[in-house]
Amino acid sequence: MFTGLVGMIGSVENIAPRGELKRARISYPSTGSEIAVGASVACSGPCLTIAECGAEGGKTWFEVDLGAETLARTTARRWRAGTRLNLERSLRASDELGGHIVTGHVDGVAKILGIDAFDNMKRFAVEAPPQLSRFIAEKGSVSLDGTSLTVNAVKGDCFSVLLIPHTLAVTTWSERQIGDEVNLEVDVMARYAARLLELD
Repeated sequence: MFTGLVGMIGSVENIAPRGELKRARISYPSTGSEIAVGASVACSGPCLTIAECGAEGGKTWFEVDLGAETLARTTARRWRAGTRLNLERSLRASDELGGHIVTGHVDGVAKILGIDAFDNMKRFAVEAPPQLSRFIAEKGSVSLDGTSLTVNAVKGDCFSVLLIPHTLAVTTWSERQIGDEVNLEVDVMARYAARLLELD
């Protein structure tokens, strides 16, 4: 379980095939509070389990396996050496829930259609897959590339989110361009509400 509040930015060191899986090594600046094998980390959205980890040269690294579901549903299939990722460690019971409840179970990939920059902020227009747009509501929450964001407006399959200067500074969102794909996780409460309506 996560909050969508990005803790740090990591970088893909390499991607290696392992049968039907892919193994990715990701590094980030050492913080003194390192993660362990078996821990869960949200990597620009998808929750991944650490298979190996270590530290060298002022950096900490960990390796994760990318299965068929992750490769099919997320942007992980396009990760390359140098790809920068938003990282968040799993939520502890004592942590403040400052964003919203994020599971790390990515629903699909959305596309950036437009970017409006003003006052050191950026408004992004995003297109959701048609089967997911019904779960997105104005003033509701959404996770994009592992970042908890508030939906400003919705029109059809498209919606907009506003990123403030702090969020742009501590995430990879300052690098995003029109046409980029981002991992989308809809609000878990919206999913359950829709399911309950189907059962009525």
